[in-house]
Amino acid sequence: LFFFFLTQCLCGCCWALRPRYKRLVDNIFPEDPEDGLVKANMEKLTFFALSAPEKLDRIAAYLSERLTRELNRHRYGYVCIALEALEQLLLACHCQSINLLVESFLSTLRLLLEADRPQLHILATNSFVKFANIEEDTPSYHRSYDFFVSRFSEMCHSDHEDTDVQNKIRVSGIRGLQGVVRKTVDDELQVNIWEPRHMEQIVPALLVNLQEHTHTSSESPAEQTEVCFRELLGRAAYGHINNAIRPVLMHLDTHGLWEGRSFAVQCFQIIMYSIQSQHSHLVIQQLLGHLDANSRSPASVRAGIVEVLSGAAVIEATGSVGPTVLEVFNTLLRQLRQSVDYELTGYYDNAGKLKTSSTEEKTLQDAVIKTIGSFANRLPVYQRSEVMLFIMGKIPVPGIYPALGSPNGGSNLLTALPSSFLEPLLSFTLMEDPDIRLLVLSILTSLIDRHRNSLCRFSIRRNVHLMCVSVQHAQRLYRHVYLACREESSGRSHYQALFTLLAVLSVELANEEVVVDLIRLVLALQELALSNQECLSVFNRCGVHAVCAAFFNLLSQLNLPPPLHLHVTQVIERRQKDAPHLLPEDALSDKPRLPGQLKVEEVLLFVPSKICEALTGSSYSAHAERLNTAYTPQLTGTHTLSRSTHCVSAD
Repeated sequence: LFFFFLTQCLCGCCWALRPRYKRLVDNIFPEDPEDGLVKANMEKLTFFALSAPEKLDRIAAYLSERLTRELNRHRYGYVCIALEALEQLLLACHCQSINLLVESFLSTLRLLLEADRPQLHILATNSFVKFANIEEDTPSYHRSYDFFVSRFSEMCHSDHEDTDVQNKIRVSGIRGLQGVVRKTVDDELQVNIWEPRHMEQIVPALLVNLQEHTHTSSESPAEQTEVCFRELLGRAAYGHINNAIRPVLMHLDTHGLWEGRSFAVQCFQIIMYSIQSQHSHLVIQQLLGHLDANSRSPASVRAGIVEVLSGAAVIEATGSVGPTVLEVFNTLLRQLRQSVDYELTGYYDNAGKLKTSSTEEKTLQDAVIKTIGSFANRLPVYQRSEVMLFIMGKIPVPGIYPALGSPNGGSNLLTALPSSFLEPLLSFTLMEDPDIRLLVLSILTSLIDRHRNSLCRFSIRRNVHLMCVSVQHAQRLYRHVYLACREESSGRSHYQALFTLLAVLSVELANEEVVVDLIRLVLALQELALSNQECLSVFNRCGVHAVCAAFFNLLSQLNLPPPLHLHVTQVIERRQKDAPHLLPEDALSDKPRLPGQLKVEEVLLFVPSKICEALTGSSYSAHAERLNTAYTPQLTGTHTLSRSTHCVSAD
């Protein structure tokens, strides 16, 4: 017994009697820590570890013990050396025994991350990232990364008083989260990083840095955040999308970021471009559900969510609309209907405590219409008529909901713009309620406009290029444009919408026959504005003249014969000089300067004979003669739903 205790004492006191692995570990530490790891001795330790892998756990435990001892003594140079040795062993030992190293390695990193020195946090994170990039040959069944998710997320929220140090800590935390994702996302035996408890830590940590910082350099928190966020979303499988998106919605709610819109739009642009395209419709569904959940929120919040939806729709993601077409339009139209109700009552809650304004609700309604157009533009042409039938059955007209039938009942994907869709739609453009007329004009334009040409501004200065598409039933459209111009309650927005519709028709449906028909229509509108038999105010007449001027200016630039451009230019220049109230910039301004009585000299008008002459000898010659016959819409008593009475019907 005495001999045994003596041996133990000698082993503890005499370095030569220590186990070989301990001697090899001790030899890698130099006398001066600034000299760094003793490379030759590190090679001996690595060779020993590879030759005797069963000793790896002891080697790792002893290295961890040395690191802890040096850390407690504040000898940080030796701490770095011990950590570097652990890293090199991890990189070298691609064998079944690597798990023996990993537990000690991760315990060491936890120790460093719990220290109170930012430099150690950064050191530990860099080491973890190196480890995360190692492809392990064998699975691990009991490894946990919960601490690292929590700690790295906390580092992303660092508020260190030194800005440079704060940024370094945040960037380090972001890179750490990226490492956790890389290490766990493809290994079913690892912790499920997609669980809500993890996503609710990771996603807000990333969004805070994306929101608070700008892309000043490749090492900025925002730059690193976007890289990490995109990688996280890109690795998300079908069943993980909802858990990844829900914390985004919660973060935007909590911090009131829907109202700013730009950041929310930026977030979902990153999301839509990063996820696999076949999963895009899940994001749309999440946004739709969130919009419904915020039905009792301020109009600015609802408008922000709708704008994000609109931005998501225009991103090239085929699967984002297909499976949820009717759900998209049903939700948007439900919001539109609610907004109309809120506007009428002045409150956006049932208790009548939360006030809203007409301006706020109209902003939301405009956003909804824009979004309907955005989604419609993603649909095939043949499918738009189906959607329009659905829309017209849901449109919020107080007291009037025409029985159009279900768009799915017995329907077989109608051709573009069929009669069953066109007639009820166009009837709504003649409702007495000006807001309804404007809404339907906007929706109609959005569905016809496949190339986003409706973005053109209502003015006489615009250069465009010709695009050729065919359409059916154009005469019905022309007739209702004419009838809409006879409505006495039309305002500036209506004339803007009518011009936009004419502009879209001229660009989307352009061929020689269509162009001539549109010219005949606009010349008829000019005569309408001149007629004393129509019950139109001076403002209405000037508005119609302004629409005609803007349309002819647009048309003259669509590669039509130069003589037509010359005639249009001369008329417009004369109006600018003598009658600016006949041009859109003046007639439809916030404070138009209109004459008491409207008298229009011939030199201020677009002359049919000159236009006909200008088109003769060009590709339009075959149709130019039709300009000598005035356009006359065929009207019956059922062609208007308006309760206003016209003085004389145009037969």
